[in-house]
Amino acid sequence: MALGGANVWSNFSYGIRIDTPKGCLLNAEGSRLIFFERSRKSPKNNVKIFIHLFYTNHLGEPAGLKSTNQLNLDEAWVQWHELQEHGWTEVAHNFG
Repeated sequence: MALGGANVWSNFSYGIRIDTPKGCLLNAEGSRLIFFERSRKSPKNNVKIFIHLFYTNHLGEPAGLKSTNQLNLDEAWVQWHELQEHGWTEVAHNFG
């Protein structure tokens, strides 16, 4: 294959977006907590995010699981930003 020819093949990658929303958001009333985590079984080209919604106690700590949903990466980012626009704040919790 000659340089500058019309039949040039490039073998390079533009990469994939693997930055995911992760962590916890607490609503303004302190009554709900949403935990975002990446599904460990999802492939890198189709990242899925689990969203766990918890009821909270008077300290803002998880007290009971309300629901779990699974979203694709783009839907999860939309959800993350919409919640923050509606007064949800990021809080630190260590879920193992």
